[in-house]
Amino acid sequence: MVRKSETSGRLDDAARAGWLYYVAGRTQDEIASSMGISRQSAQRLVSLAVAERLIKVRLDHPIAACLELANAVRKKFNLKHVEVVPSDPGSSSTTVGIAEAAAAEIERWLKRADPIVLAVGTGRTLKAAVDQLPAIECPNHRIVSLTGNIAPDGSAAYYNVIFSMADAVKARHFPMPLPVLVTSAEERETLHGQQLVRSTLEISAQADVTFVGIGELGIDGPLCVDGFLEKDEMMELMRNGAVGEICGWVFDGEGKLLDNPINERVASASIPSRESSTVIGIGKGKRKFKAIKAAVTGHQINALITDEDTAEYLLRP
Repeated sequence: MVRKSETSGRLDDAARAGWLYYVAGRTQDEIASSMGISRQSAQRLVSLAVAERLIKVRLDHPIAACLELANAVRKKFNLKHVEVVPSDPGSSSTTVGIAEAAAAEIERWLKRADPIVLAVGTGRTLKAAVDQLPAIECPNHRIVSLTGNIAPDGSAAYYNVIFSMADAVKARHFPMPLPVLVTSAEERETLHGQQLVRSTLEISAQADVTFVGIGELGIDGPLCVDGFLEKDEMMELMRNGAVGEICGWVFDGEGKLLDNPINERVASASIPSRESSTVIGIGKGKRKFKAIKAAVTGHQINALITDEDTAEYLLRP
């Protein structure tokens, strides 16, 4: 008989204790009694379950202030769907709250009975959302990446989420086997002409729902930090009025894609039509205020998951 490793066995115990505490509603004394351990051990196991992300907490009761903000943002920008989560004044995280809300929305779409095409972008916020997903069996659905999965040095792009999603979601997955940015418009046309890439682009254009992060610009923004653009290229974009990007596509303060050499090098699929796809942008935080406002103003997205502070900014005159 194969003996479980000590680590695996402890995680099993942590999962059991976490289930008893959060799902069954048992006290730590009751957990200790049922598992034959001390109360202190039960407490440590519950804490371990949280630390190892075995426990995912969702708040199902809608908060009135958040609902009012969401409704106001939806009406102002003529969006299909808006979800606003509470802001945490004491947190500097750019993902907490919206990642959980995005995961719940992704799960709702994946649990639909009729086959759908779900498109995903990339980035830290979207990866945090995908990390929250439970195991889901949905073999009739197709999941397609809008962005390339190759970093500038040829390695796998860390924040490309299609492979992380494949670990949790049992569906057909279609990665984009390209870099995020190529060296020229001509190279992009050549790569997009390949059969494997062309078929992925065709699937992405059929997306019923699309989930994308909204990136801010600047030398500390993701395009620079992750090595896709040089600092001088970023500064030139900003001098030309660029304020944000989605899947590498750079847009100005009105939400219009810039006509410049950088956008000509973007190898990502086009953002699916907002006429036929629900395109949900996920983002929050002061650094992203201008990018998010531009994205909803120019309808680069037609749905939004954000927090109270960002929603209040969007509603300013």
